[in-house]
Amino acid sequence: MTNHWVDFKNADVILVMGANPAENHPISMKWVMRARDKGAKLIVVDPRFTRTAAKADLYAPMRSGTDIAFLGGMIKYILDNNLFFREYVVKYTNASYLVNPEFKGPGELAGLFSGYDTKTRKYDKKTWSFQMDEGGIPKKDMTLKDPNCVFQLLRKHYSRYSVNKVSDITGTPKEKLLEVYKLYASTGKPNKAGTELYAMGWTQHTIGTQNIRAMTIIQLLLGNIGIAGGGINALRGESNVQGSTDHGLLFHILPGYLPVPTASITDLATYTDKLTPKTKDPKSVNWWGNRPKYITSYLKAIYGSAATAENEFGYQWLPKLDEGMNCSWLNLFDQMLKGKFEGFFAWGQNPACSGSNAGKVRKALAKLKWMVNVNLFDNETGSFWKGPGLKPADIQTEVFMLPCASSVEKEGSITNSSRLAQWRYKAVEPIGQSKPDAEIMNELYFRVKKLYKAGGKFPAPIMNLTWNYGEKDKEGRIEKVDIHRVAKEINGYYLEDVFDKKATPPKQVGKKGELCTNFVTLQADGTTSCGNWIFSGSYTQKEGKVINMMARRGKDDPTGLGLFPQWAWSWPVNRRIIYNRASVNPQGQPWDPKRAVIKWNATKEDPNTKQPGVWEGDVPDGPAPPMADEKAGKYPFIMRADGMGALFGPGLADGPFPEHYEALECPLQENLLSKQRINPAVKLFYGDKGGPEEDIFYSCDVRYPFVATTYRVSEHWQTGVMTRHVPWLLEMQPQIFVEMSKELAVEKNIKNGEKVKVKSARGELWAVAVVTARFKPFKVAGSTIHQVGLPWHFGWQFPEDGSGGESANLLTPTIGDANTMIPETKAFMVNVEKL
Repeated sequence: MTNHWVDFKNADVILVMGANPAENHPISMKWVMRARDKGAKLIVVDPRFTRTAAKADLYAPMRSGTDIAFLGGMIKYILDNNLFFREYVVKYTNASYLVNPEFKGPGELAGLFSGYDTKTRKYDKKTWSFQMDEGGIPKKDMTLKDPNCVFQLLRKHYSRYSVNKVSDITGTPKEKLLEVYKLYASTGKPNKAGTELYAMGWTQHTIGTQNIRAMTIIQLLLGNIGIAGGGINALRGESNVQGSTDHGLLFHILPGYLPVPTASITDLATYTDKLTPKTKDPKSVNWWGNRPKYITSYLKAIYGSAATAENEFGYQWLPKLDEGMNCSWLNLFDQMLKGKFEGFFAWGQNPACSGSNAGKVRKALAKLKWMVNVNLFDNETGSFWKGPGLKPADIQTEVFMLPCASSVEKEGSITNSSRLAQWRYKAVEPIGQSKPDAEIMNELYFRVKKLYKAGGKFPAPIMNLTWNYGEKDKEGRIEKVDIHRVAKEINGYYLEDVFDKKATPPKQVGKKGELCTNFVTLQADGTTSCGNWIFSGSYTQKEGKVINMMARRGKDDPTGLGLFPQWAWSWPVNRRIIYNRASVNPQGQPWDPKRAVIKWNATKEDPNTKQPGVWEGDVPDGPAPPMADEKAGKYPFIMRADGMGALFGPGLADGPFPEHYEALECPLQENLLSKQRINPAVKLFYGDKGGPEEDIFYSCDVRYPFVATTYRVSEHWQTGVMTRHVPWLLEMQPQIFVEMSKELAVEKNIKNGEKVKVKSARGELWAVAVVTARFKPFKVAGSTIHQVGLPWHFGWQFPEDGSGGESANLLTPTIGDANTMIPETKAFMVNVEKL
């Protein structure tokens, strides 16, 4: 999230697309309604008329999986009507960059970008490059007229997305499209702000990443990034999802979004050289250029004194990925089904219900020798071996249950969608034998370490770990984890006195043994430790006093924008709106003085440099002067090597511009925009002649004529492991249902409340029919297309009598996004029949 929850109140127009905040993120809806009270307009685009849509000023229905077509039409509308914020686009984006003349787009290559290899299903991105001048800086055309500049290529790419074509693809009536486009494009002015809220309705597609990219292009064209009331804002589905990814939950990143090394990166020097972005433009901050400091400080945090310059600070002890190796969710269970794993920890999750193609997941679990289920309650994963259609006598998997404490039974921090790290105290003691997660990990660590003491392959990564999280007994074991020590390790320490050697004379910025002030003072020479650089500053020290910044609860709001800088702590460095240097003009003055996030005061003395010139307001994206300062001014997008917002994004796997492709399963025989029906860069889990039964899919098959999607309801949480055990919540939403239009119900002779069978190529389940006006048939390319929807909170294990029904993910396919591999559960094909 570029902005934060409270900031929604500052918007003039709010677009909710790929989300349903009124039901799934009700606290965010509070701030949406606050904006509406002040005159803001709410647009909702959704296949279903949700409770959020009920509060909208403008609702537009759209067939699942066609978001890029919808947004591509908006980009065309903005460009055709000259509604973009020209100065912002010219000076703050790569619109002026000249692209390789050999680059070609889908309009010229039947739905593909140049460089595609049909055998590998991958792109060679050589033609996606920029033209460079003699100094190694991209060539630019500030008039935006050169046919090879990004702006003209963008215009050319989306010229194909006419309102008629978009309406044919999405099923959205043309008049609704134009209403949405006109209203949202009205924010492309200095004194207007538009924001977008999305969730899994955008990400869980084979083009999920590009859905978000398309909206990013719109926000950059309109000048809505970096400003109050603007941004691209992901509504996380759980209060610590942001924190989990921040701290390296995903297979390809270490804490702080540092890349996991691959086997070919054989030493730390190669890692820092190969994976550190570089720029030759003196106006680019290129903050990722500090990556050597962050990886070295991370290694010092996890290996302590054992990490020295002589052993590359323990780099050789880090796990490495094989080249091209992808350990994401779909691949993990695919390999598990093939017998590639002996054991599995299911920690705080329920893949037997949450995993796409859940039937395949359950079969995969049966291939394990052992599994550990760490959860509050038993669930469909822990008891998979006695689930429907399985014979316990045939299952070899030995299952262990480790009961863990709930969030109110332990102390620690959460980091929510706003990047806001908030400290929570423990309300009650854990029940029975349950333990906080940290205590379970502590037990596992010392038991594994004891085994390695007796021998084993490659013991160094375990034996050299620091584990100073509490008082140790005479055997060196920690009996009880002090979670504050964990938080301090994450923040980082000065291991030696640290000096700013650029100052004359050198200025001390860190005292040995003290907590780091923030990541600005981290070093690449082993004199600092930091478990996660973006959280450096969250638990710090000032004048000898240790301060848990995350536990702060100050309510002052000096700007009146809802930044509340004294409330908890937001990464990075307590910045509430990232890329906020884009909220000012090149002279440092706010585009909109009434919503000034930051502003440059050229006469006020900077307390650090003792020189005139300082930023006021939110913590700025770096202390450098505004861009117009010829000597020291910097570009606004500091995390990008070139300092510019990317309208053209050559780093993605499936194209530098978002392009509409149909879902793996869709109701159309062909893509109405090109000859390429599905995303050409997605991994297919089957061969040309089909594949295993678990991965089977059918597109345009008369047996599965209806588009389906999954979603959540307010009364349940994820797969319902917690909420199905709460009687009053289960009473409000007791069983799985399938929503359908009145028109489809008449066609299938189904009455409201009847039990029906919902079936896909992978599985089937019963559901209660909810016949409603919330769904309406779509008119797509002259044909009537019906869509249905199911919640995914249910499973066979509880209620014990099976009255809740089964998981909707028994129906969803094994296919994922080309960049992230997130499963496509929001658009697939089913049939619905009376039981």
